Amino acid sequence: MVTIISLWLPILLSAVLVFIVSSLIHTVLGYHNTDYGKVPEEDKFSDAVRPLNIPAGDYVVPACTSSKERKEAAFKEKLSKGPVLFMTVMQSGEFKMGGSLIQWFIYCVVVGMFAAYTSGHALGAGANYLSVFRIAASTAFAGYALALFQHSIWYKRSWKTTFKSVFDGLIYALLTAGVFGWLWPKM
Repeated sequence: MVTIISLWLPILLSAVLVFIVSSLIHTVLGYHNTDYGKVPEEDKFSDAVRPLNIPAGDYVVPACTSSKERKEAAFKEKLSKGPVLFMTVMQSGEFKMGGSLIQWFIYCVVVGMFAAYTSGHALGAGANYLSVFRIAASTAFAGYALALFQHSIWYKRSWKTTFKSVFDGLIYALLTAGVFGWLWPKM
């Protein structure tokens, strides 16, 4: 067994690498630029919704609060008339990325800690690179990618967008595994 404490360097280094690579993916490669489409007549839509002063949060339209309400004719009519939306409303103003980037880095560290915990319990010091790589990659992939499928299953997010993000998760998992295999304690 290898303790998490003894794997602090691969945890931090893999988090830093994932952070850098994810930044490059989103700013340089641009394949996520089409993840969200533009609402037809965006200005008209914004002008119609703005007076509602919707607080930041997650919403569904039409909304119901019980299975009984879901069966009522009025709710079914709202569904058939549309629109049907799952939406996240953010605070108005400039999009500030600082807090999100800090949270993302902390998340990368947490995924690294799970990879360390799983690999450390499965393998001892001196384990070969490929054994460490397989376990760390599997754990990191679960942390970075598997839950993304729920967005397409339940909230009808585009499967194309989900698969692009899962591909990113695979890249992050391989980076994490490579660092763990490289820096795994020798004995």
